Amino acid sequence: MTAFSLETFGFPEVHADGRPIKLNLRKGLALLVYLAEAKAAVARDVIATLLWPETDRETGLARLRRLLHRVELALGQPVFETDRTSVRWSPAVVLKVDAHSFESACDRGDFDEACAVYRGDFLAGFALDDGPVFDDWAFFRREALRGRLMHALERLVQDKNAAGDHFAAAAHAGRLAELDPLSEVYGRHLIRSLLLAGERSAAERHHVALTQRLRDELGVAPEAETEALMTPAAAPQDVPPTRYVKGSGVHLAYQTYGSGPLDILVMPGFVSHVERAWESPASRTFLASLMKLGRLIVFDRRGIGLSDRVGSAPGIDVTAEDIGTVLRALDSRRVVLFGASECGPACIKFAVDEPRRVAGLILFGALAKGCWSQDYPHALRASQYDAWSKQLIAQWGGPVGIETFAPSLAGDPHARAWWAGLLRAASSPGGISAVLEAFRDADVRELLPRVAVPTLVLHRRGDQAVRIAAGRDIASRISGAEFVELDGNDHWFFAGDQRPVREAIRRFTDALPREGKAGR
Repeated sequence: MTAFSLETFGFPEVHADGRPIKLNLRKGLALLVYLAEAKAAVARDVIATLLWPETDRETGLARLRRLLHRVELALGQPVFETDRTSVRWSPAVVLKVDAHSFESACDRGDFDEACAVYRGDFLAGFALDDGPVFDDWAFFRREALRGRLMHALERLVQDKNAAGDHFAAAAHAGRLAELDPLSEVYGRHLIRSLLLAGERSAAERHHVALTQRLRDELGVAPEAETEALMTPAAAPQDVPPTRYVKGSGVHLAYQTYGSGPLDILVMPGFVSHVERAWESPASRTFLASLMKLGRLIVFDRRGIGLSDRVGSAPGIDVTAEDIGTVLRALDSRRVVLFGASECGPACIKFAVDEPRRVAGLILFGALAKGCWSQDYPHALRASQYDAWSKQLIAQWGGPVGIETFAPSLAGDPHARAWWAGLLRAASSPGGISAVLEAFRDADVRELLPRVAVPTLVLHRRGDQAVRIAAGRDIASRISGAEFVELDGNDHWFFAGDQRPVREAIRRFTDALPREGKAGR
C-alpha cells in the first residue's frame, strides 16, 4: 500500500512514498486537505457547498463526483471511502499530515520537534477563487495553528534560557519577533536572549529597530521595561517565574508571588496571559496590591495564554477542574477566588464543589448566564452576542473591544498596544471563537443558592460590557452576599480608579475567619 503524506504548512503538496505528486487540481488539493483535517466522513452536501458555494445542489454534487474520480486518477489508486451521502480518506490508506504531527508534538511537550515541523503558515498562498467558505475555514485553522506555534516558541525561549542555551533561545525569539514584529514583548524576548548570549551589539541593533517600528507603526515609544534591558541599573521589578502543572493531560501555566495565611487566585476573564498581565502598569499595580493580602496565584486556563492549546473550548466544568489542579499543586487549603467577568461562573462552580478549600469568593463584573432569556434580561440576546463575537474575532490582533472594556484606557497608545499584543499571544481567532461560544451557552444560576462561602460581588455602575443588573442578580441569589456598587464605566478591574476595588477586597479579606490557615 502506498504511503501518502500531505504537507499543509505553506502551499499544499501531496507525496506518495516520499515522491511529490503534481496535482493540477486546486479544488482537489482543497478536498484532500479538508478531509484529512476532518479525520472522519464528511457529508457530500457539505463538501459541495464548501467548494462550489454558488452552485445549486445537484450541480455541486455532480462536480464532486467528477472531482473524486479525477483525484484518484492523479494519485494512481483509490484513496477515498465513499457511500451515497459521505466521503472520507480511506482508513486503509497510510496518511501522514504535517499539521497533525505538529499538534501531536505540541500535545506531548516536544516543542523543538513542533517548531521544526512548522515550516510556514497553514495553506499559505493557497486559496480558491470562488470558494469563500473554504477560505474562511482555512483562515481559522491557520490562526489556530499559528497560535500554537507562538505558544511553543515562547515555551522554548523560556526553557532554553533557563537551561543556559541562550543562542538557541535567541533563535526562537527571533522567529517570534518575525511572526509579530510589533509585539514589544517578543522584541524583549529577543533582546534579552541576545544579551544573555553575550551578543550586545546584536541586541542593540534589534532594540533600535524595535524602537523605530513602534514609533512608525503605533506612534509610541518603548515601554520602561524595554529600555531597562539596555540599562541594567534601571532594571524593572522582578516578575514571578512561570511554572507548569499537568492535569487531565493538559499543562497549565501558573505563577505565585508572596506568602501569607491566605491565597488569592485571580482569574481575569475570557482571555489571559500570565506573563503579559505584568506588562500593563495598571494591571501590575493591581496584582502587586493583592500580594499584601496573601499569596497571589494567577494561571491560564487550558487553551488560553501559556497553557496548552486544546481542540475544545474550556467550559465552566473544565475551568473549575483546572482551578483545582493548580490549587492542589500548590497545596493551597484556604483560597479566596477572584473571578472577573466570564471567569466568575467557573469560580462559583469551584466554590460550590469544594467549599472547604475556599475561604471566600469575590466576583467582579460577572454574570451568571451568558445570554438573554425570558427569565434573565441582564445579558445580550444570542443574536446580539453572536454579532459582538463575530466583530471581536474579525478584528482580533488589534486593540479590539478596549473602548468597551476599558474606556478610561482607550485613548492610551501604550494600553492599546499592550491589549492587542496580549490578544495575539493569548489565543487565535478560531480558538477564541470556541471560548466565546461556550460562554454564550453558560448558565450557573442553579448553583448560586448553593454557594456557602463568604461572597463579595463588585460591579461598576457604568460597566459597558456587563450590565450592573447582572451583578445585582448574582448577589441576590447568593445567601449573605455583599454587593458593592462602584463608580466608573470600566469593565476591567484594574482600569480606572483601582482604590475602591482594592479597599473593598481588603475589607472583605480582613473580615474572613482566620482559622484553618493554609499549609505551605
